[in-house]
Amino acid sequence: MLRSFRDIARLFHAARVLSRHDALIPHELADRVPSQLKFARLVLFLGPPPFHSRPATTATPEERLASALESLGPAYIKLGQMLATRPDVIGDETARALSALQDRLPAFPTEMAKAEVEAALGAPLATLFATFEEPLAAASIAQVHRATTADEAPHRVAVKILRPAVEGEFARDLSAFAFAARWAERFFAEARRLRVRALVDTLAASVAIELDLRMEAAAASELAERTAADADFRVPAVDWERTAARVLTTEWVEGTSVRTAQELTAAGHDPKRIAVVIVRRFLTQALRDGFFHADMHQGNLFVDGQGRLVCVDFGIMGRLSPAMRRFLAETLAGFLARDYERVANVHYEAGFVPRTHPVPLFAQALRAIGEPIFGRRADAVSMARLLQQLFDTTRRFDMELQPQLVLLQKTMVVVEGVARDLDPELDIWEAARPVIEKWMVDQVGPEARLRDAAEGINALGRLAREFPQLLHNAEVVSLMLAEGGLRLHPETALQIAQAQVARTRHVRIALWIAAGALVALAIGLL
Repeated sequence: MLRSFRDIARLFHAARVLSRHDALIPHELADRVPSQLKFARLVLFLGPPPFHSRPATTATPEERLASALESLGPAYIKLGQMLATRPDVIGDETARALSALQDRLPAFPTEMAKAEVEAALGAPLATLFATFEEPLAAASIAQVHRATTADEAPHRVAVKILRPAVEGEFARDLSAFAFAARWAERFFAEARRLRVRALVDTLAASVAIELDLRMEAAAASELAERTAADADFRVPAVDWERTAARVLTTEWVEGTSVRTAQELTAAGHDPKRIAVVIVRRFLTQALRDGFFHADMHQGNLFVDGQGRLVCVDFGIMGRLSPAMRRFLAETLAGFLARDYERVANVHYEAGFVPRTHPVPLFAQALRAIGEPIFGRRADAVSMARLLQQLFDTTRRFDMELQPQLVLLQKTMVVVEGVARDLDPELDIWEAARPVIEKWMVDQVGPEARLRDAAEGINALGRLAREFPQLLHNAEVVSLMLAEGGLRLHPETALQIAQAQVARTRHVRIALWIAAGALVALAIGLL
């Protein structure tokens, strides 16, 4: 109960801040506000600031909302960035305003940062680093310093340090978000369809990873392993000896930022090639690996002296299950082939769209999305926009929001923006085509079919090896049935459960087949 009161108090504080920014119910909409809502706003002191006290500004309601969220702190900034991926919910103008939210805060003092490093790593700073510079960048969660290690062969590193007490601030705001989401889904069908609790859970999971820098280090290590064979991409190495929950140390990246084409050209790189690499690396990570860097803005991307794309900051990573990757690849491939019925069937096969809607009607709606693409210039076509239009359309067909795809679509928006800044004429679809087609061949081509067949044969082989034991089990079960029913000791049940968890997927299939045989046997004996 006390926690609920705390959540309500924090939500009320947020409402007051929004009101002070004239962003809760903007004065531009005052004439449309129902009288009951006006009364409630008056009672709760949530009205906009008096006209005479409003600062002269040309800011739109959407821009005022973005400003209010920035002033509310890191959790609200993260929430706004997530909402920016849902123009179907908040509108295009609001989505554009929120996508510009800046995750920047003043740096905390270097002496405090040094104390945080010593506390986290349990050693004096001088034994860890020979040099430790002033902060280079500061965000709502952490800030970064450049340093040199105190080794016999010193090397330059980047040291990321969490802000003091940031964990508690996030925990309080996320608790309030979860409280609001629960009540929204209880009373509003649209909130249930949009799965707002799942969105809050996704945000909380993302923040939890960002607040434990060991998880970020592990993400960097995993991405490095998965992309080790990619000649045009690399990940900075993690210095595990100087990494802990609140401190992350990685090798210093010497490279050119991708902020402008001019910088890349001056460094001897081809901006058009780099734009294609950015798109393909992102899609390769998403489709091939199911694990992708989900914060690929210009500040996190560099090109090294060998022309390789280098990513930094692994606090936000996305994962796609094999089923979701197949859904995404087949959807994009279907649009590329203009096979809208196939795209529709992919949605039905995944269980995303209820079968109460006719397939031809859904395919017709998909055609309305896809056909305009093929009549436009390549530089005017957006894959991210297509995905958003797809979400908007599926909403009308009762498709539930898929949290895995939200982060991917958000990242796709950023990736396209970065790539188009480098090459305004970039053909996103042609850049993406080789990645999508290769993934489809690998997954559903002849070799994949042979691989699946081999797995099936292996499963049958395992079943054959276990068949004598299964027959013995069937005999025991039949005797139990004849004596009045099945008897299973509690410890035996526990052992079976533990064994079930430990078995591979193929053995579990064999067990289910055996269970079906036992049921048939039991029926025959009754």
